[in-house]
Amino acid sequence: MDIPSIETFLIVANKQSFSLAAEKLFLTQPAISKRIAALENELNYKLFDRIRKKIILTQAGKLFVPTAQRIIDELEAGKNSLAEMNGIVCGELLIATSHHIGLHHLPPVLKHYVSQYPQVDLKLDFINSEAACQAVESAKIELAIITLPNKPSSCLTIKKIWSDPLSIAVHNNHPILKSNKGTKLKARLELEDLQSLAKFPAIFPGKGTYTRERLDKCFSDLGIELQIKLSNNYLETIKMMVSVGLGWSVLPATLIDDSLTSINVSGFSANRSLGIVTHKDRTLSQAAQKMVKLISNH
Repeated sequence: MDIPSIETFLIVANKQSFSLAAEKLFLTQPAISKRIAALENELNYKLFDRIRKKIILTQAGKLFVPTAQRIIDELEAGKNSLAEMNGIVCGELLIATSHHIGLHHLPPVLKHYVSQYPQVDLKLDFINSEAACQAVESAKIELAIITLPNKPSSCLTIKKIWSDPLSIAVHNNHPILKSNKGTKLKARLELEDLQSLAKFPAIFPGKGTYTRERLDKCFSDLGIELQIKLSNNYLETIKMMVSVGLGWSVLPATLIDDSLTSINVSGFSANRSLGIVTHKDRTLSQAAQKMVKLISNH
């Protein structure tokens, strides 16, 4: 079975486009079509349907994706094993991560990694944690470093690395602060004050995100109904909107600076877990294994 044709199949399946696959592989579109046709002839199954200029996997194509991915992974693992005979860790490593983790947790790890393994072609894909989990499940990527899911799929391996405490945050002149003692960076409120704060507009991550699920449960357990004014999945953007007075939020403690006031509320605590997600049935490349070990020991 022709390896370039299998690689081409996976790229077309991922991009859902012959033209985009051609751009990625620096080939002409007819060359891409020829490779797919050759693979379909060898398998004796049609792998793609072409409907109104859209490329859609057939049932046979969907079934062949994990097999094709295993073939490519094993080939890459074989190459890396041979390279390791000379003490070299190499190959491509694509990591999916969130913007927050990429900005606030990974830089020292990545600096160490690229220094220790310069022959690894390291690539970062900044996407939301939910999409990253789906990408690991579908074998599009082998490693995600994200906010961990509250109810992970049974096919995923979850490894917690960081605990990420969350703090209620308001702008420094918020009305809720006027009758409460506290410094510019920190104030203390009682649970009944949180009921009052909940009547003010809030800015939270979008529904369906792991962080929003956790926050919704925290406030639901306290019997508090929120007034969500705005939603945004970039925590740094939420921080900015809170700091200019568009609403209050619950943010990672690492984001609280002198542009915000953090509020401690008796009886309220929120936390989320950050870490590594991999697929249970996928053998990690040596490059990925080194990254997991480095993050775990950092």
